[in-house]
Amino acid sequence: DLLSDSVTDHKGNMELQKSSLYRTIDRVPKLDHYSNTLPHKQAKTRPSLAALRKAFKASPQIIFKNHISKHITPCSLIRCMLNIWGVIMFLRLSWITSQAGILLTWVMVFLSVTVTITTVLTISAIATNGKTVSGGPYFMVSRSLGPEIGGPIGLIFAVANALSSALNAVGFAEVVRDLMSYGTTIVDSTNDVRIVGVITMTALLLISFAGMEWESKAQMLFFVALMISFIGYTVGTIIPQTPVKQSQGIFGYKSEIFLANLLPDWRGPSGDFFQMFAIFFPATNGILTGVNISGDLKDPNVGIPKGTLLAVFWTTLSYLALPITVGSCVVRDASGNITDHISANFTGPCTGLACNFGWNFTDCISTQSCQYGLANNLQVPLTSFHLITLGVFAASLSSSLSYLVSAPKIFQCLCRDNIYPYIGFFEKGYGKSDEPLRAYILTYIICLIFVCIGGCLDIIAALISNFFLCSYVLINFTCFHASITNSPGWRPSFKYYNNWICMYGALSSLILMFLLTWWAALVTIIVVFLLFLYSSYKKPKVNWGSSVQAGTYNMALSYSVSLSSVEDHVKNFRPQCLVLTGPPNQRPALVDFVGCFTKRTSLMICGDVIMEEQQTHPQRTTDWLVKWMNKRKVRSFYTPIMANSLRGGTQNLLQASGLGKLKPNTLILGFKSNWKDSSPDNLEDYVNTIYDAFDSKFCLCILRMMDGLDIKDHFDCEDLCSKTQQLALHLTFPPLVESAEGISEKSDSDQIKTVFQNDQGKKNIDIYWIADDGGLTLLVPYLLTKRKHWRKCKVRVFIVGDEQNMEERQKDLNRFVDSVAPFRLFDEQKENSDISERKVRLNEIIRRNSLNAAIVLVSLPVPQSDCPSSFYMAWLDALTCGLHCPALLIRGNQEDVLTYYCE
Repeated sequence: DLLSDSVTDHKGNMELQKSSLYRTIDRVPKLDHYSNTLPHKQAKTRPSLAALRKAFKASPQIIFKNHISKHITPCSLIRCMLNIWGVIMFLRLSWITSQAGILLTWVMVFLSVTVTITTVLTISAIATNGKTVSGGPYFMVSRSLGPEIGGPIGLIFAVANALSSALNAVGFAEVVRDLMSYGTTIVDSTNDVRIVGVITMTALLLISFAGMEWESKAQMLFFVALMISFIGYTVGTIIPQTPVKQSQGIFGYKSEIFLANLLPDWRGPSGDFFQMFAIFFPATNGILTGVNISGDLKDPNVGIPKGTLLAVFWTTLSYLALPITVGSCVVRDASGNITDHISANFTGPCTGLACNFGWNFTDCISTQSCQYGLANNLQVPLTSFHLITLGVFAASLSSSLSYLVSAPKIFQCLCRDNIYPYIGFFEKGYGKSDEPLRAYILTYIICLIFVCIGGCLDIIAALISNFFLCSYVLINFTCFHASITNSPGWRPSFKYYNNWICMYGALSSLILMFLLTWWAALVTIIVVFLLFLYSSYKKPKVNWGSSVQAGTYNMALSYSVSLSSVEDHVKNFRPQCLVLTGPPNQRPALVDFVGCFTKRTSLMICGDVIMEEQQTHPQRTTDWLVKWMNKRKVRSFYTPIMANSLRGGTQNLLQASGLGKLKPNTLILGFKSNWKDSSPDNLEDYVNTIYDAFDSKFCLCILRMMDGLDIKDHFDCEDLCSKTQQLALHLTFPPLVESAEGISEKSDSDQIKTVFQNDQGKKNIDIYWIADDGGLTLLVPYLLTKRKHWRKCKVRVFIVGDEQNMEERQKDLNRFVDSVAPFRLFDEQKENSDISERKVRLNEIIRRNSLNAAIVLVSLPVPQSDCPSSFYMAWLDALTCGLHCPALLIRGNQEDVLTYYCE
């Protein structure tokens, strides 16, 4: 085949891959190319653009295969039906019918179905939104809502499955104990349950160790046993009843019995609707059984939706049919005494519906001592006692086995995601099926603990129901959130769902949590919240493309667009800064300073002008520099740009940076301390960049650090940078030609501490407001004082004036002067004095008054268009030389950024 190409995997095996019609190296679309997000699976890779652009060169391509094979297990239909047909159907449904009546029992069934069917529709949508792997509901929720929500749900859902396995084993053990009570006991009634429960859990564990094939065969055996029990029940309602059956209140289908059992007859302390509903609802927990083993299903994308929906349909029909059949055949009270049959010459009083059928149960009804009937016998013997026992055994053992298999697989997926510490030991899988044997042992130990506890099972059962309901809440909310965010990644092939129906399922499940057991609901929510706080604090290093990210994007986009229609106002002005840092890690002090007054306040963009010829700037370098700033807790964007000169790159950044109203209005750069030694072209380029900022009506700040924090003291420049980059290592150098490509990620731990990260104590922030620039010179120091490290600093404002007009100036600015208590400087030189001499004089005043200041801010002079570059740099040098604290030359764009009035 001319379109095929042989490739070699990591074991030396040859494999043919189809090539496209264009080139041999260009591959045709293949599903394996899109499996990068699956856990612990190496995807087959398509060639990169760089590879396609290169000249042809034959080379073998390494292909990694997934060697985890999947066994064909019984479809999720059978598994879900087995779990939904639990012991509640055999041991409690007839009693619930006697209490609530047929109508209200149907209401309970329909209420349960409205909750479960919405969750099933949600599961079907999520399961068909791509390939589903092992992990069940945890995998679905975590990949949609992120690890902060998915982690807690995965943990509590795994625990809930383990406890459910223990509870079903205890239910089986109690039935065995009751059977043994007719003949013999092992120790006593309590310890017999524990012994039988431990033996049962051990047997189920051995079946699980044998593999999914043996577990599947056991489930099929339990399903056959349940079908036999159902057939026996159906036949038992039709055949004529013997006198013994009639003495127990079983008379066959009678319209009088149906009408009598139609309405409720509440008895005892638990006789109300919600108490009965709380007992019945846990029977619906089995809808997630197919999802729990999604990694072992042959085709989970098809099997989960069809199997779960069909399981809900058939089990709903059975739960609707059973109250009608049993409510039409059995009266509520019966004595079980065959002598209570009414003889032909009986003339005494007779109470109860059974009188119409020739039986008098008046004595036991009046004394409330009836042992049989719907209201008294939990196992109505409509069929053979052995068939009922067979059904109870099959229901309890199948549920216990399903939960025992589900819990380790969910926990294994959680461990592999490394969200919580100290659980990685249990992630290891064994064999071709990747069986989590270590997680099986852990689940087995948990089950044994709760089998031996015994006395607290009612409390544990309440917690389990709430754990499952909490999972329903988040599964439904997952589908709702993914739908409303309109993420392109949300494209399920199952279309029979609606986002508002999903929200209804989430809210109804949340309400049911509190209606069933309010204290268990509170415990569940507290546990989830604490686990959520831990995950949020630790911030797991995973990226699953969750709907939370899509929602964040939608909100940011919506707010950015709406902000464009908002008119600017002076009260809302924020210094949105474009900072010429080069690679941010090479000028940490400049990054830290701007971050001090922009964090959570305004926009900050770190611009990097890359001028080296044919210099590439890969995305991984940008990502690493962003991570470096995040670790430094600096909220900033990083924008590299290729240009022939600093001025050209800065012009592009000034025009193109930002989005809508989120565009920079302030340019910040470092002072060119080596301006005397620079070439004329470099000096001209630097000064013209300043001129361009003024021409573009940008505010401008130039930071000068006389201490010269030099990161070459902390890094080996020969290993990290080129000669051009070595010149850029000084903080005070201008951002010329740097690149972070050569910087190793090992330096991520070498975060340099700068003066702006220190607590400034009670030092002064001195402002030399020489020229009225609109107020930016005052606004930036105010924003600094809002930060923790600068909060105790005292702001001092120095203004320039003369003795003749000071009274008039003081009168105009009386309120401002009183608030800041400025120090006045008197410059008595004539207007035609040499400007440079004024700068030197001002520098002397600054050094005398601001010897111990934390930072000095000085108004930046605006040069005339014909001012020589070297002359302007001499002015700036003269203004700020000799200072032992950071100096900021600052200038607004002559437009108001402060308002004096409440307007």
